[in-house]
Amino acid sequence: MKSVVNKPWGSFEIIDEGTKHTVKKIIVHPEGKLSLQSHEHRSEHWLIASGSAEVIIDDKTYNLKENDNIFIPKGSKHRLTNKGKVNLIVIEMWYGDKLDENDIKRYEDIYKRIQ
Repeated sequence: MKSVVNKPWGSFEIIDEGTKHTVKKIIVHPEGKLSLQSHEHRSEHWLIASGSAEVIIDDKTYNLKENDNIFIPKGSKHRLTNKGKVNLIVIEMWYGDKLDENDIKRYEDIYKRIQ
């Protein structure tokens, strides 16, 4: 049974795991914004399944809609924001040698999760 993990911006659930990959379904509520973050050990691929997203990767901003996808290289500062009026659904794939929820460095966070 898959378990949903609630976050201040929405939720996620892991839908597949392997030795070098993890696949998640992410739901971001309207006006939800993930922290500006980077990962040392993994790259990520995001596919917009429903809704629209603003994605920041390093110093560039991208506006994505359903069926668009984007690659986030390992070490890049990135952020996902739902500026729409409906839930944003993203399929996220991690790829790397060490796949761990703790592989995260936060630079900005509206939910005050930076220590």
